[in-house]
Amino acid sequence: MFWNLFTTTVFIIAGILFYRFWPVVFAKLKRFDAENRARIEGEMRDRGDSLAHFRHTLRVAEDQVEAVGEVEEPDARTGTAVKRYVFEGEWFASRREAERAREEKVRTLARKFYMELPAAMAARKGDDRLGRD
Repeated sequence: MFWNLFTTTVFIIAGILFYRFWPVVFAKLKRFDAENRARIEGEMRDRGDSLAHFRHTLRVAEDQVEAVGEVEEPDARTGTAVKRYVFEGEWFASRREAERAREEKVRTLARKFYMELPAAMAARKGDDRLGRD
C-alpha cells in the first residue's frame, strides 16, 4: 500500500517537473539542433571549397587568442571617464587599434601553424599506426 502511494507521488512530481521545465529543455534542444545543422551544412559546403582549411585555421587561432577588453579610467588631465582598450596587457586608445593588434596575433598563430605543418606531416608519414606508408 505504502509503495503504491510512494510510486504515484514520485510519478506525479516527475510529471509536474517535466511540465514546468519542458519549454526550457525544448528551447535548448532546438538551439542545439540548429547549431548542429549549421555545422553539418558548413562542413558540406567546405568540402568543395579549396580555402576552407584556411578559414578553419583562422577560426581555431581566433579561439586561442583572448578578446579585447574595455576599461573605463579617469583621464589624467580632465578627470573624466575615458574608455581604454586592453589586449594582452597592452593599452590602446581606440578599439580599432586593439582589434588590429588582436588580428595580427591571430594571423601570426595561423602562420606558425602552417610553418610547422610540413614537419608534422613528415612525422605523421612515418607513423605506421595510421596504416599508411
